[in-house]
Amino acid sequence: MIEKHLDIPTPDGAMNSFVVYPEEKGPHPIVLFYMDAPGKREELHDMARRLARAGYYVVLPNLYYRKTREFTLVRDEAGMAGMFKLMSHLSNALAVQDTETLLRFVDAQPDADASRIAAVGYCMSGPFVMAAAANFPERFRSIAAIHGANMVTEQTDSPHLMAPRIRCETYIGCAEIDKWASMEVVDTLQTALVASGTPHRIEWYRGAQHGFVFPGRGDIYDRPNAERHWERLFELFGRTLQPAV
Repeated sequence: MIEKHLDIPTPDGAMNSFVVYPEEKGPHPIVLFYMDAPGKREELHDMARRLARAGYYVVLPNLYYRKTREFTLVRDEAGMAGMFKLMSHLSNALAVQDTETLLRFVDAQPDADASRIAAVGYCMSGPFVMAAAANFPERFRSIAAIHGANMVTEQTDSPHLMAPRIRCETYIGCAEIDKWASMEVVDTLQTALVASGTPHRIEWYRGAQHGFVFPGRGDIYDRPNAERHWERLFELFGRTLQPAV
């Protein structure tokens, strides 16, 4: 595979990103990979490589680039406070701005097929992939939000209020034990998706906790459920990113 660490120019500075894709048989369909709150790290690079091995051109940006090029989470009081401070400067609006930059980037890459784009987001980026699909409905064929946080808020840009503008197939994977996404929240989101006619699937991962997909999360990592999430992603992307007949 081809791996690159690139600085993608944005109006707010250089968005350092990890790009990985197969060496042959391109151009490849694209998966934009939106990071979780602990940031762009080798654990996510490995996940991006797994997607690339399945035939995708994967772009994993550092969404904290406006504040720092690198962030290493130490899971103590000070480290968690630092993470939440970085999270607080992000917004759905900034995610849309960054998505526009990513779309311009992939449009210019000869190894990427910009007519076939999907996105996946974890944790804080669940809303970001929905904002991407809502604001660029003609560009995305599918999105997946895995144990997304803040999927229903009182803000005017709450993800559930974006549903009428999301036309692509949408997969929502929910951890059963998740203070960031209760059953009530997910029910509200599902009601909005159904009312909007958005093609979607919401699936509960029984016994799983928030962050269950990440091997580096120790006791929270749930391998059977994590592998099921991979199965769902590969099925979704494999089906929706096929070339047009």
